[in-house]
Amino acid sequence: MPTILGACLGNCVHVAGIQNFLALAEKRGFTARFLGPAAGVQKVVDEAAAARPDILALSYRLTPETARQVFAELSAALASSSFPAPRMVFGGTPAVCAVAKEAGIFEAVFSGEEPLEAVEAVLGVRSQAAWAAQPPQTLRERVAAQQPYPLIRHHYGRPSLAETVEGAARIAQAGVLDILSVATDQNAQEFFFRPREMRPEFDGAGGVPVRKAEDLKDIYEATRCGNYPLVRCYSGTADLLKWAPMLLETIGNCWGATPLTWYSELDGRSDRTLEDAVRESQEVAAWWASRGVAVEINEPHQWALWNAHDALFVATGYIAALNAKDVGAADYVMQLMLNTPPLTSPRADLAKMTALIELVRHLESETFRVYRMVRTGLTSMPVDNAEARGHLGGSISWAMALRPHIVHVVGFSEADHAIRAEELIESCKIAHGAIRLALKGAPEVAGDAWTRARADHLKVGAERILRAIRTLGTEFDSKEALTDPAVIAAAVRRGVLDAPHHRGSRAARGAVRTAVVDGGYEVLDDAGRPVAEEDRLRALGL
Repeated sequence: MPTILGACLGNCVHVAGIQNFLALAEKRGFTARFLGPAAGVQKVVDEAAAARPDILALSYRLTPETARQVFAELSAALASSSFPAPRMVFGGTPAVCAVAKEAGIFEAVFSGEEPLEAVEAVLGVRSQAAWAAQPPQTLRERVAAQQPYPLIRHHYGRPSLAETVEGAARIAQAGVLDILSVATDQNAQEFFFRPREMRPEFDGAGGVPVRKAEDLKDIYEATRCGNYPLVRCYSGTADLLKWAPMLLETIGNCWGATPLTWYSELDGRSDRTLEDAVRESQEVAAWWASRGVAVEINEPHQWALWNAHDALFVATGYIAALNAKDVGAADYVMQLMLNTPPLTSPRADLAKMTALIELVRHLESETFRVYRMVRTGLTSMPVDNAEARGHLGGSISWAMALRPHIVHVVGFSEADHAIRAEELIESCKIAHGAIRLALKGAPEVAGDAWTRARADHLKVGAERILRAIRTLGTEFDSKEALTDPAVIAAAVRRGVLDAPHHRGSRAARGAVRTAVVDGGYEVLDDAGRPVAEEDRLRALGL
């Protein structure tokens, strides 16, 4: 069994860091022995000469100036010793670590900013060669390699291509995320394949002004360093079947994402009819699935952004997953956007997501894998950056109760401006802190009686909405109403699927009124009282 000898050098008495390292080593099969705090240099060398450990782990967390003297003394003592020096690793503050690297006597130096994989590589759990090589470059393999630690995803796209390319390289080198989502501007999303229709006021709006396929290739090539993150991009708001092959060729799109009813006449982000939007979304999802690429149908959070009630969120989330399975997707990314609408309470959020997870679980099989992706809702993010940092960490902390495979980080500055590379890196580090804390042991959602009761209530409401759509499908002689474009479009127009912000829409009913009730969103009547889902649907003739 390999051995490790550990000590705090000189007059340093800060033992927590090295004790954590030794505990990790013991879990990985090492026998660890600690010499204690404030161990003199000569004592450490003498003990190492007698014990002959495989690794000598040392720590020093005082000033860089005194550390330099301690390292010089250690180097001299080792040189005068008759035994061959063991592998040595060091842990300390970032400032002291800089001095430790200069000393040139340590195989690895850790300041606490490194990923767990780097520590495990030193312990031999993962070979140094494997750590230096590219991490897995498919979603399925990368998820499997890191579980239970979730993958980290973040959007990024600055108003200029040059800044975006430079920032993408810095982000990859930082190694803080696993998935970089390229955010393109509105002109690219809607008019990439029809450049003459581009509007100057949309240049750089919401992301990077991608104007040709080579722009995407440049961004992708910039990420071929550091931890080699996966790269992806939404398939535009129009011409989806043209976007898909271009994304696969240029950035190896790690999953394809599209809503069902949105990016259409429903929200004005394109001029597609509801039926055409559903049909085209199904076609592009089938295109991704046929090529073994994971699929996301990001339908439910779009409704929540328009203040839909929680039961409708759950119902549309189930419809999205069913449509992904129906087109043959083997891997499905299910986005769970928290804090949306923004007055939603944490426990109501967990109940809503639990209800959706439990309904979709009935669709899962060996040929249909569901990856849970949690994210903070952008509309809930405070404009004040200090407050937003706290909001981000808190949101991810309770989202970890859902055992996500992916954490979609929304940067703390995004309520104010398109995030810069340095802000993105900091936001991901905040997320890592929240995740590591939660993985020590978070409360079980099922253990909270209120959350359990709320989840059950939402499942009943969602199942009534699904049943109403299937009833509507009989008017169309539909074999499966929940995947039929005509029926889904009719469900929106008839108000089965409805949200308050659709008032005045030419594509939706917009008659429903919702508000927060005990932390969750419910439909209210004219007197401000909650309306049961059964009664709401009966009033629609369903």
